[in-house]
Amino acid sequence: MSTRLLLLGAGRSASALIDYLLRHAPTEDWQLTVADVQPSHLAPVLAAHAPYARAVAFDVHDETLLDALVAGADIVISMLPALWHGAVAQACLRHRRHLATASYVSEEIRALDAEARAAGVTLLMECGLDPGLDHMSAMRVLHEVRARGGRVTAFRSYCGGLLAPGSEGDNPWRYKFTWNPRNVVLAGQGTAKYVEDGHPRYIPYQQLFARTETLEVPGYGTFEGYANRDSLSYQTPYGLEGIPTMLRGTLRRPGYCAAWHALVRLGLTDDTARLGNSADLTWAALVESYLPAGGTGPALPARLASYLGLSPTGPELERLHWLGLFTDTPVGLADATPAQLLERLLTARWALQPGDQDMIVMQHQFGYELAGQAYRATSSLVVLGDVQGPTAMAKTVGLPLGMAVRRLAQGQLPQRGVVIPTLPDLYEPILRELEQEYEIRFVEEKQAVGQPAALSR
Repeated sequence: MSTRLLLLGAGRSASALIDYLLRHAPTEDWQLTVADVQPSHLAPVLAAHAPYARAVAFDVHDETLLDALVAGADIVISMLPALWHGAVAQACLRHRRHLATASYVSEEIRALDAEARAAGVTLLMECGLDPGLDHMSAMRVLHEVRARGGRVTAFRSYCGGLLAPGSEGDNPWRYKFTWNPRNVVLAGQGTAKYVEDGHPRYIPYQQLFARTETLEVPGYGTFEGYANRDSLSYQTPYGLEGIPTMLRGTLRRPGYCAAWHALVRLGLTDDTARLGNSADLTWAALVESYLPAGGTGPALPARLASYLGLSPTGPELERLHWLGLFTDTPVGLADATPAQLLERLLTARWALQPGDQDMIVMQHQFGYELAGQAYRATSSLVVLGDVQGPTAMAKTVGLPLGMAVRRLAQGQLPQRGVVIPTLPDLYEPILRELEQEYEIRFVEEKQAVGQPAALSR
């Protein structure tokens, strides 16, 4: 009997996932239904796969339709925004259907663990890039160290969706959107928490982008990383309780964070209050409204630089100029929050253009002790998008998720309840398939402290 797969959401980031599911549908005996708000764009892709694939129109607000679609599936794959995963999971539990997503385990989903176990349902979460490949690749190294009797003393992990060097052009931010723009604008809001040398560390949002780490990725140069909001939540899943140093962070190219820090200090990332503004308010007037009253004399950029303590000819101001913050261009959105206005501006300035290549960069840094010797190790991944095909973001999110679904459909994943890919019987086949079939592989280096580094994978 065929396995019925339901994919909810088919945006740009789902392209590699859809290709993977269609590639394996004939041999795995899958019947795939892709439900999307605008399914017409899927017609060219699905036309050649009509015997085992179809598209249907889907409105996430239509609870009756969601229930019917889930009831008609065996495994549900959600590429919807994380906000909707709770409702999807509830529908899966009602009909005893498995669920797979690339999103973080929310508290709402975590609370369904016992019910899912009792119902014999797997809620397979965090099977994309970050979260997803970060867990799989980190756990592979951690398991290897422990199998040899080692003790892990430090773990840092960074990931970023960026531009390939050849696509950065004259963009001084060296960045464009490859994922949800709103998530980028609101990134880091709250207090970042991590542990370093046995001491808890906290970074309030107002200082987050001023406190960065620098790291090198072989062949791709220098990056800067800022801490994620909660680096400690994976101590238990990773088996790192009590570890002296643990930090998870996000990567950007050098200079990005200092300029973003200026936007934070100015107030343009605030999403808590609507301004009551008109749509034809200009960007220059909006910036002016955030400066102290009575400003005269120097031009707006110079007064902003003085207010923030920046050089009027420095790189931060160059990046703000490039965005268009000092122009008479209308903000184009009435009664908005500053963050909504900034998102609208950045969506235009940071949109991927035809011919652009994106790039995924991930690096784990480990410290461990083995037989009385201290070691350092890194595990690095770089993936480039295809100019005429899936982006690197789509590949690294969609392929691991598709591979996890394949194993779930084959009965190779016996765990029930809320599951993330930290066990070797799940992550080893996925990492192996990524390496062998798609040339997506981590380069691992290790070094005894005081000795030269050695390439291990």
